[in-house]
Amino acid sequence: MREGKSHVKKPYVIIHTLTSLDGRIHAIDLPEFNSAALQYEELALHADTQVFNIDGYLNGRVTTDDNNTFYRAPDVNESAAPVPEGDFLGDTNAPMYYVSIDPSGRLGWRENFVNYGTRLAHVVSVLTEMASNAYKDLLRRLGISYVIAGRDKLDNALVLHKLATLFGMERVMIGGGGVLNWAYLQDGLVDELSLLLAPVADASPDAPGLFTAREPLSMVQPHAFSLIEAKPVKESTVWLRYKVNREKSA
Repeated sequence: MREGKSHVKKPYVIIHTLTSLDGRIHAIDLPEFNSAALQYEELALHADTQVFNIDGYLNGRVTTDDNNTFYRAPDVNESAAPVPEGDFLGDTNAPMYYVSIDPSGRLGWRENFVNYGTRLAHVVSVLTEMASNAYKDLLRRLGISYVIAGRDKLDNALVLHKLATLFGMERVMIGGGGVLNWAYLQDGLVDELSLLLAPVADASPDAPGLFTAREPLSMVQPHAFSLIEAKPVKESTVWLRYKVNREKSA
C-alpha cells in the first residue's frame, strides 16, 4: 500500500477453515463430515459460542455467492448518477461485520446484512477501482458499506488497514476459499491458522484445497507454522491451531 509503514494498521487475522484429511475444503456427504461442519459453525459462526472474539469475518466472492448471494445478478441501474469518489460507510458501529471480497462488483446483494447467530453482520464490500458506478450506486441504495482497495488488483494490506481504521475491527476471521487464504498468508497478513480436521477424505483431484496459489495474486512458496494447540473434539474431529512463522516465510 502507498502509505508509510508507520501508519499501517491491521486487525489480528485468523484463518479458520474446515478440511478433510486430504486438505480439501468441499463438503463430503458423510455423517462424520456433517458433525465436523457443525462444530466449525459453533466455533466460528455462532455469536453466542464462537471462541475467536472476532468483530469481522472475511470471505471471497465465490464463498459469498455459495452461501449468501446465490449467484444472483446485481440489480444495477446503468443510468445512475455518478456517486462520490472513495469509500462509502453505511454503518461503522455494527456488532459484527461480514467483509466480502468482490474486486469488480459482481455479487447480487439484496440486503445489507447476513445472519450471524443471534446478531446481524453488516456487509462491507471490498472493491477495486474496476467496480462500475452502477454497482457502487446499488450498494449505496442498499446501505452496504464499501471500500476501494486498489486500481485493478486488490491491495490486501490496504483492505485490512481500512477495516481497522474505518470500522474499528480488531480481530478478523478469514473463512476462505483457498486462493484468498493463500494470498493473505503470502502477503504476511495472517497471524493464526485454525484448522478443524474432519475424519473423512474422498481423494477428489478437482476439489478446492485449504491453500491455492494463483498468479498474479500469489505464487507457490514454502511457509512454516508453529503449533499452538492440538485438541481432539467430537466424533474423531481434531482442532489444530498454529502461529504463522513470518520470519521463516519471507
